[in-house]
Amino acid sequence: MAERTQGANLRVNLPERNASHLDVPELLRRYGLRPDKSLGQNFLIDPAALEQVIQAAEIEPQHCVLEIGPGLGSLTRLLAGKARQVVAVELDANLIAPLQEVLSTYDNVKVIQGDILAFDPAELMDEPGYLVAANIPYYITSALMRHLLEASRTPQRLALTVQREVAERICASPGEMSLLSISVQVYGNPRIMGRIPAGAFYPSPQVDSSIVRIDLYPTPVVPFSLLGSFFRLAKAGFSQKRKTLRNALMGGMRWPSDYTLSALQACSIDPQRRAETLSLEEWRRLVEQVEVSPPDQQ
Repeated sequence: MAERTQGANLRVNLPERNASHLDVPELLRRYGLRPDKSLGQNFLIDPAALEQVIQAAEIEPQHCVLEIGPGLGSLTRLLAGKARQVVAVELDANLIAPLQEVLSTYDNVKVIQGDILAFDPAELMDEPGYLVAANIPYYITSALMRHLLEASRTPQRLALTVQREVAERICASPGEMSLLSISVQVYGNPRIMGRIPAGAFYPSPQVDSSIVRIDLYPTPVVPFSLLGSFFRLAKAGFSQKRKTLRNALMGGMRWPSDYTLSALQACSIDPQRRAETLSLEEWRRLVEQVEVSPPDQQ
């Protein structure tokens, strides 16, 4: 599919490094450290790319920002210059000392060592309406998004660097939808704000990345009370991509054939379609239909 972008040019031009640029390789050497591949450490170091993340987050002076995986603080410094407060959560204990050195002149940054997935965001952010801006470890992309989007205290918006292919999946339209795309789009509107080339990172990954911005809705597209059923239906529908939606739901939900057919027809959904073709609105209609007329009442 074509990558949808908004704002900056599709590809970030890499400018010459300047004196104010944080020399990540030198800082690592000074502390006797190396990027840890097992933790997905690819530090975003290019000034233009860092600025593009800042622009995508649209930070105002009153905002509080949650940053996941600050690394050595290249992005954190810019966030601190824009926001009222930055809470930076770093998993790697070895990076805390150099990170604190880099941030020593900023009094509005709180560094926390730990696993973001083990924290309730409500424990980290005192107020609703906070922002998330981060160059995240890519191996936790799906888990992190769900953790933040399902939190009791959700952010107003997120601006995250993710693998380009994952960004396209998140922002997919009906015809190319996936469990990931509907799991995000049920909570908010995702947009690709620009592409970041591999050379903007240290060390350089093997793929280009994109900045995804997600603006959360006041309430999810599917009512809170039905979200559990919604995700069960979606997982069943996408569990066997080569099958029609009718057959996938019969297998995944263990529904009788007649009930599956009648539920889909009641929502004006062709039983021969496949899960990736359904819009979020069609999934909402289907879960509401099942709530009103469950299979055990047929």
